[in-house]
Amino acid sequence: MPKRILIIGGGYVGLYTALKLQRGLRPGEAEVTVVNPENYMVYRPLLPEVASGTLEPRHAVVPLRAVLRKARFLSGALTALDTSTSTATVRPIAGPELTLDYDELVLALGATSKLLPVPGLVENGVGFNSLAEAAHLRDHVLRQLEIASATTDPKLRRRALTFVFVGGGYTGVEAIAELQDMAIDVLEGYPDVDRSEMRWILVEAMDRILGTVSADLAELATTELTARGIDIRTGTLLESAEDGVLQLSDGAKLASDTLVWVAGTRPQPILGELGLPVDDRGRLVVDDTMRVNGHPNIWSAGDCAAVPDPEQGGTCPPTAQHAVRQAQQLGDNLLLTLRGHAVKPFRYNSRGEFVTLGKNKAVGEVLGHKVDGSLAWALRRGYYATQIPTWNRTARVLCDWLVGMPFGHDVVNFGSREEPRGAFKEAAPKK
Repeated sequence: MPKRILIIGGGYVGLYTALKLQRGLRPGEAEVTVVNPENYMVYRPLLPEVASGTLEPRHAVVPLRAVLRKARFLSGALTALDTSTSTATVRPIAGPELTLDYDELVLALGATSKLLPVPGLVENGVGFNSLAEAAHLRDHVLRQLEIASATTDPKLRRRALTFVFVGGGYTGVEAIAELQDMAIDVLEGYPDVDRSEMRWILVEAMDRILGTVSADLAELATTELTARGIDIRTGTLLESAEDGVLQLSDGAKLASDTLVWVAGTRPQPILGELGLPVDDRGRLVVDDTMRVNGHPNIWSAGDCAAVPDPEQGGTCPPTAQHAVRQAQQLGDNLLLTLRGHAVKPFRYNSRGEFVTLGKNKAVGEVLGHKVDGSLAWALRRGYYATQIPTWNRTARVLCDWLVGMPFGHDVVNFGSREEPRGAFKEAAPKK
């Protein structure tokens, strides 16, 4: 009877583990089931370019059903786990809950935004972890430019043109850089708005931005961003976000309708409800082969697991590079387990890092060498184009980039897609 491998999560770890199994399993050796709320995987390094409009949103995702043709896919979410009977309870997109049996279980649930108890944050902020958030922010920035162009009220203009991002890690830096670059590029279409009126503010609690990269690389990025007029406030916290006013710990009060919260992530809360060992950050405790401690048939990797890093010490950083390599090793270990062989520990040294800062702008470190400007931008694009799964997606991404290079950003706000029935309801007869 074929072994049953159940993968919960369709992000980097879930997808790449399933792909490894799909290529390595012998006929009849195992049945693979992948469970994920969405039927696609978001290639998150490309989200900043989705936000700036240089990449079509559909091209930054990988359709799970299309690439996992040898696996069963189920659109749903994990709600419970019974390790004594090796069963998982899943709530599908519709209908009653399902009970799925497994011989080997992979928990690849990823992470979600880490929100702090800041008054007004939940009501007025937006994150930058999903395709919907990236697309929304592009439309939102263009809408703020429309508001500023349509009014002569100085307070309203200043409020519309103040953009505040909280969190100076990879995501925050790339998001503010790409969106500011887009906003400047489209100003030709807004003759009533001057570049000097826009305020882009990056708030970071630590003493520098990009705390997980080398100090030299962070300094390169800081120099580029400040030269473009982005106000970087380190050692600063957001204290409140109520009534359209953002109160910062340095005493500043900013009237703004744009608050982007990118101050870290945390594992999905359900991990703490499964009866499995977790660390003080809520991540599953695993050994260097990515087995969950005390559970030989449960595995985990990526953002939701504390995978030991023997090369640098501590645990692996939550980067796409590490998640992909962990998934590939996890897939190999599952194949070894099925065939009665000893599994292997995870080992990986980062090949380099890139931070996009807008069109033709980036900083990076490749094999110990610092690069910036157009070269870093081109190297970053080349790397990610070759890493996104399937040649179909690679071709689509490259076409978007090549077609867009000679042209500027489109001044098109699709904000109405957030309420697609708005025009339909307006057409209804008035009572």
